Amino acid sequence: MEGDCLSCMKYLMFLFNFFIFLGGACLLGVGIWVIVDPTGFREIVAANPLLFTGAYIMLAMGAMLFLLGFLGCCGAIRENKCLLLFFFMFILLIFLAELSAAILAFIFRENLTREFFTKELKKHYLRNNDTDVFSSTWNSVMITFACCGVNGPEDFEAVPHLPYPSLEKATPEACCQRELQSREGMFVDKEACLTGVERFQNRQGCYAVILNSFETYVYLAGALAIGVLAIELFAMIFAMCLFRGIQ
Repeated sequence: MEGDCLSCMKYLMFLFNFFIFLGGACLLGVGIWVIVDPTGFREIVAANPLLFTGAYIMLAMGAMLFLLGFLGCCGAIRENKCLLLFFFMFILLIFLAELSAAILAFIFRENLTREFFTKELKKHYLRNNDTDVFSSTWNSVMITFACCGVNGPEDFEAVPHLPYPSLEKATPEACCQRELQSREGMFVDKEACLTGVERFQNRQGCYAVILNSFETYVYLAGALAIGVLAIELFAMIFAMCLFRGIQ
């Protein structure tokens, strides 16, 4: 009976570690995509130290889970006590690190509010200055997502208007409609857009557009994170039970 329980525990341990292996592979893939993505998301990450650090943490966590899932599977199948103990200690460390990251994300969630982005945009945006990382990033975002500012074109009323100093509410070029939403795309009517003709401008704010675009993925990432934490917890329990059961 004890042998049957040990055998059952071994295969459950293998199953949970296989899921950890898959979870690590997913995190690794998402981390690589965020860092190398050529559509402008990489520039958003690069301009925000918090997001930049988070992307590399995700990459490191994915790589560690990928490796530890593999080691856990080997330890379970071969009934190797050293591998199981090594696996347990590192999974525990990763579990605590992920829990800490979730707590920090909750604490600093106010840095992702509409008001925060609006304040930063009005303070640091330099319109068509592509040598400034902040401005270049915002221009890429507005072109890629066909949006303007955080809330709309009105966000730029307090921003310097060069090269159109005579206009009271000059709109940045990045807010003008293009035939193709990329930097190489031709403007529909650039002059009319810059002089305030609304039908040639992207009027919707980027905050709402991006939120709608990524809302599904945010919930999916949250569900995946909770699932990974639960799997890690069960894997630690099975690892310790299997460790104690091996003679």
